[in-house]
Amino acid sequence: MTSTPPPVLIDAHHHLWDLARRPQSWLDEPGLASIRRTFTPDDLRSTATQEVAGRRLHSTVVVQCIPDVPETEDLLALAAQEPLIEAVVGWADLTSPAVGDELDRLLAGPGGSFLRSLRSLVQGEADPQWLQRADVERGLAAVEERGLGYDVLVRSHQLDQAIRLAERFPGLPQVLDHAGKPDIAAGELREWESRVRRLAGHPQVVCKVSGLITEADHDWWTIADIRPVWDVLLSAFGPERLMFGSDWPVANLAGGWNLWAATVHELIDGCSADETSAILAGTATAFYRLTRTEETRESR
Repeated sequence: MTSTPPPVLIDAHHHLWDLARRPQSWLDEPGLASIRRTFTPDDLRSTATQEVAGRRLHSTVVVQCIPDVPETEDLLALAAQEPLIEAVVGWADLTSPAVGDELDRLLAGPGGSFLRSLRSLVQGEADPQWLQRADVERGLAAVEERGLGYDVLVRSHQLDQAIRLAERFPGLPQVLDHAGKPDIAAGELREWESRVRRLAGHPQVVCKVSGLITEADHDWWTIADIRPVWDVLLSAFGPERLMFGSDWPVANLAGGWNLWAATVHELIDGCSADETSAILAGTATAFYRLTRTEETRESR
């Protein structure tokens, strides 16, 4: 008789960095001193102990931090050796005419099978139509042609770009990182809500419930600050298009992995078993094509 595997928790968005190997210049910004050190998979294991709906952390998706192909190569090689990591969101220069060749090289290289999505740091681009540039769209077409997804990193005021992206690339699986970074600290959610609901009208787009506590007041946020955003996301996308992510170790700026996990535990109270499974594992599994099998782990 085959036993039913226990339900699992997937962290669909976290980072890792080794400052001795690869500096992260963005960590020099004010207010980031507490996370200006190396973070490893073992650090994540030791800190991520809070259960969510009876589920413990099982596997993760690690996400790029800097616009640097060697960082992506490092993450892919790490995924090939590290049982905790099941997928990598990497970076390649979408504006390069050779981006297709670069993606092919990454996919064929060490750990290349773990590359499941690309991400650009659109939140830092001054061009209000960066995602609609001809060279960027050519790069996105190369991403789509290779069966990869795209992580959309924009701030609330840039969500119109994400909507146009969804309109122009209906066949490209897209996930909105950090719910589009609503301005929770200022309580300015009306325009964000309008845009998020429009984006959610595109079925190829899903959303990460991640990064919200760092958009709130780092020292004084409460679950009451987060709940209005959660309510919009649940209504707009539905549980089957939401996925849990920690944004660790950036989340340490506002309480850390366990506090965010405990918050999500409260937010999903009232969801059915199937809805909970989708948010905590199913949506990420489908989007990033995760296997979560012992056979896969043993073959690494």
